[in-house]
Amino acid sequence: MVDTKMTKSAGEHWVCSVLSRLDWGVALTRDGLERTDILAVKTDASRRMIEVQVKSARDDGDRTNWPLGEKSQDWSRSDREWFVFVTVPTKVPGEPRAYVIPRDHVSAAAWITYHHWRFDPAIPSGQRNTPRSGTRVHEWTWKGYENRWDLLDADASEAPILLPSDLRDQCLEPYVGLPPGHPWEGALPRW
Repeated sequence: MVDTKMTKSAGEHWVCSVLSRLDWGVALTRDGLERTDILAVKTDASRRMIEVQVKSARDDGDRTNWPLGEKSQDWSRSDREWFVFVTVPTKVPGEPRAYVIPRDHVSAAAWITYHHWRFDPAIPSGQRNTPRSGTRVHEWTWKGYENRWDLLDADASEAPILLPSDLRDQCLEPYVGLPPGHPWEGALPRW
């Protein structure tokens, strides 16, 4: 049986090591700090600061996905909030994969994924009883963000939207949309 705390810990420490190699001074936060696993400051003259929430999952090939509870689906409170989704390989040696994503993009993708799944008429009745707190987002959703550590050098609101185009189409369906109050709610950007 896989110890999920070990997977979480492996992902967080790996992200810290990558950030350190990219000249970020990093600190893991204590358990209980909501929305943030890592605080980091750029060691150059900019002294740029970021807040990172790490989500780690065992690499299950094309089935890899991450559960996103309702707090993880909340949009950003600042331009410094990021997620890094990590796939942890099941065999050593093996290199993890990372997807660096602004929190607002994660919030939109999780909402769209959940509501499209929940109301899609193609899904048989009786199989859509998972609450929003049980949302799972698959790795293919994040492919455009793979190894995009460079995005951290600008505000999260300036990052290009690299979500799959079919998510935008799903968002436009009348039963999907975006969470109330999401920054894109009034004017859905193109991607």
